[in-house]
Amino acid sequence: MLPFFTEKFGNASSKNHPFGWEAEAAVDSAREQVARLIGASSPREIVFTSGATESDNLAIKGVAQAYRERGNHIVTCATEHKAVLDACKALEKQGFKVTYLRVQTNGLVDLQRLEDSLTDKTILVSIMAANNEIGTIQPVEEIGRLTKKKGIFFHTDATQAVGKIPVDVDKMAIDLLSLTAHKFYGPKGVGALYVRSGIEVEAQIRGGGQEFGRRAGTENVAGIVGFARALELVLDGAEARAERIAALRDGLEATLVARVPGLLVNGAGAPRLANTLSVAVPGVDAEQLLIGLDLAGVAVSAGSACTSGALDVSHVVRAIGVPEPLAGHVLRLTLGIGTTREEIDRVGDLLSRLAVPA
Repeated sequence: MLPFFTEKFGNASSKNHPFGWEAEAAVDSAREQVARLIGASSPREIVFTSGATESDNLAIKGVAQAYRERGNHIVTCATEHKAVLDACKALEKQGFKVTYLRVQTNGLVDLQRLEDSLTDKTILVSIMAANNEIGTIQPVEEIGRLTKKKGIFFHTDATQAVGKIPVDVDKMAIDLLSLTAHKFYGPKGVGALYVRSGIEVEAQIRGGGQEFGRRAGTENVAGIVGFARALELVLDGAEARAERIAALRDGLEATLVARVPGLLVNGAGAPRLANTLSVAVPGVDAEQLLIGLDLAGVAVSAGSACTSGALDVSHVVRAIGVPEPLAGHVLRLTLGIGTTREEIDRVGDLLSRLAVPA
């Protein structure tokens, strides 16, 4: 990224001089790289955005508005990220009908319930690939096959999934996919939306016609270059890395289950991201635990990082039916590439002592 912060200062939309051509070539190369890494058939299927929130909004609002004459019904899930839920709520104000599917106690969508919710007016299904709070991995490939059979577009918010589990838009029959760089160690403020060839999305930001007319605005060249490189790096050895991180997570989970009476593991029994552990700790509320862990130099959250400034009970926790006495006692612990066994042992010991005062 560094050259594009300094000597390579061209605007990728400037077509009349070498400075612009150089920037355009860098964006084109990144677009090809991202397309290849997620299984897209053409670089033109990649739309660079400011992040997954914008990608979600462009996918959901863009498809709904472009295909309004075909139908006015959207199906999503109660545990989606707020970027999806709020986009759907905005569409409801425009006359669209939205079904918010309930999930099972492990966070998984019931495929039969999903199929039963589809009507001849359904134009889009939006189900996230993996939950950002409890880590539950949805049956994306099965959902893709179902929607393809029904002739309905399928969008998935794969923000948490990309870089952690295999994602292939063609194999999984995904029509639109949101992702963002900072979830796989890339720069913040840059994301992308995959849009399958032949699908229209109504632009939500208008202006200079960049990104093939689907998202106007001067391209963030340095961010886009960093996005593509980070994705390439994280996918190299991803399977072995996930196995190592899952072993650490499982060790931490086993320690807490053994040492904290009544501990509830959210999403237990479902496929989960290797790096995510969500627990409800009886007897001590989340704020007390956060303070104690923070003083010890341990960074955890009470829910989504996007909403953790407020300690209200998470909509995900409510949706999976965590009992009311425990709903305000939920912590989310996430591991990363640099997490060590020593850190896991320390956190397990510390949290066990905080959760079960002497």
